[in-house]
Amino acid sequence: MTAAVDWDVAAAVSDAPRPNGRIETLAIHAGCAPERVTGAVNVPIFQTSTYAQTEPGQHTGFEYSRTRNPTRDALEANLAALEGGSHGLCFASGCAATDTILHCLEPGDRVVSVDDVYGGTYRLFERVYRRHGLQFDYVPASDTRGFIDRMHADTKLIWIETPTNPLLTVVDLEAVTTAARARGIPVVVDNTFATPYLQRPLELGATMVVHSVTKYLGGHSDVVGGAIVTSDDDWAERLAFVQNSAGAVPGPFDCFLTLRGTKTLHVRMDRHCDNAEAIVELLKRQPKVENVRYPGLGDDPSAQVARRQMRRGGGMITFDLAGGLEASRRFLSGMRVFTLAESLGGVESLIEHPAIMTHASIPADERQRRGIGDGLIRLSVGIEAIEDLKDDLLEAFDRAG
Repeated sequence: MTAAVDWDVAAAVSDAPRPNGRIETLAIHAGCAPERVTGAVNVPIFQTSTYAQTEPGQHTGFEYSRTRNPTRDALEANLAALEGGSHGLCFASGCAATDTILHCLEPGDRVVSVDDVYGGTYRLFERVYRRHGLQFDYVPASDTRGFIDRMHADTKLIWIETPTNPLLTVVDLEAVTTAARARGIPVVVDNTFATPYLQRPLELGATMVVHSVTKYLGGHSDVVGGAIVTSDDDWAERLAFVQNSAGAVPGPFDCFLTLRGTKTLHVRMDRHCDNAEAIVELLKRQPKVENVRYPGLGDDPSAQVARRQMRRGGGMITFDLAGGLEASRRFLSGMRVFTLAESLGGVESLIEHPAIMTHASIPADERQRRGIGDGLIRLSVGIEAIEDLKDDLLEAFDRAG
């Protein structure tokens, strides 16, 4: 007969301190010490909505899973460690994480954003929050002086993606954050494309880091989620209040899947980078290809900044295909290994057309102004055999004519 176990919730959740070590070790162990009742090595899925109290108001630290859940706690601790922050907060999507930050602003506040921003972020800025009184200015990612010149009295937030989506421009984080800090303006960095394995924005002066964990952190195209990491106690408190009040939190199974993904982040990212670098060399030899953009490319306009603040160039590539929309349609049709789909950062290679797909919410004239033309192709290079990826692309170039 098996002995009965007293399932004390506080005992079931490990309170072991964050392990010391490099990011490869933190990815596997931070927030994930063996569970103390059974010794389970993987963090359990605490599939519960509520928790017993010994008497009114006396509980183990867990009351209701919108507010806290042990599986989510583990993921939040893991992501905070990866980014080198003190506080991690997880959400049901990357857009929910962005929305939570904007909820902390007041009508009349101004946000200065990089102009080459994810289409869903632009939609949230322009079609949701502008009508609630927030103001938005957009600056080219390479224009460091432009960011500084727009840091006015009503500027309450700087919003940066780097590398940007989809043009992969790298923002000089240290220069922008130094200027913003001198003026008391918080800086948010969307680190989705780089991940903390390749870039650590908090170490470069950012106030907050935001992620779509759907992408490289989850890494397997099977979960949707978002996260914010900060070391600023005041911002952490404000964000946690909105997180609990608005309730856009991930379920425990989604947190479990994301934790499964972060354990292999470093291994996957090195393979993504290896394959992307090989694909870049192939693209540079194609007569139909113009303007290959990849931060790890020696002659890329962002390469100098990327070398200072990134470990490697990442797994994303964009390029312009000669022939415009019709050539792009022929190129994208019939891929065998690359999957024509939105999103990015999974183990499988994806290919997409930003103007029609991920950035369709940006008006056409604005897309053209930013350089998102009808021939722009975006690749999320996966971890398959590189020769298979090359063969698939070469056949696509033949189709494009």
